[in-house]
Amino acid sequence: MIFSRNTFKNNGVRHKKISTFYKKNAGSGLINFLMIIRPEKKKDYKAIQEINELAFGGRAEVVLIEALRKSDSFIPELCLVAVQKGEVIGHILFSPIVIKSKERVVSALALAPMAVHPKFQNKGVGSKLVYQGLEDCQRLGHKIIVVIGHPEYYPRFGFLPARAKGLDVAFPVPDEAFMVLELVPGSLDVTQGEIIYPPAFQEAS
Repeated sequence: MIFSRNTFKNNGVRHKKISTFYKKNAGSGLINFLMIIRPEKKKDYKAIQEINELAFGGRAEVVLIEALRKSDSFIPELCLVAVQKGEVIGHILFSPIVIKSKERVVSALALAPMAVHPKFQNKGVGSKLVYQGLEDCQRLGHKIIVVIGHPEYYPRFGFLPARAKGLDVAFPVPDEAFMVLELVPGSLDVTQGEIIYPPAFQEAS
């Protein structure tokens, strides 16, 4: 199962699953149904490194991925690759973070990084990675996803401005790029505070 385009509309109010991805786009050339999304394998590491270097124009994301893999909190099921005809063409990673307030510490996930090989960009690969990743996060019982990314891209998946939900980070980031998604509606109603990223993110900065 993969979430439909409207699954996370209005920040998680809808949770309907569909059995095909973007079924209405079949035959449009945007989605290749031979592509699969699966957890990474050790043999994928080199391809993942290349994809991130090409997509971001540097090694910061590669350093982040390597550091997260070595961390005790790494979740292998949430480090995913898109594979087409045996070739890894995209990658996405969700990793644990916490939301800390005076009253409590709440677990959440950070979506970072997500990359598609330049040859396969603008063909729906990134969207398929995000939708499958969100479904896997929900299946594993996670409730809140935070992303710092393109404000024109992530709202389509249901992400909303995080500061409007009472969240903040200790480093400068534009309001429009700092976003959050409730996989379970109402998860943020009593959860506000500062996002604390693990040391791996500092190593990559």
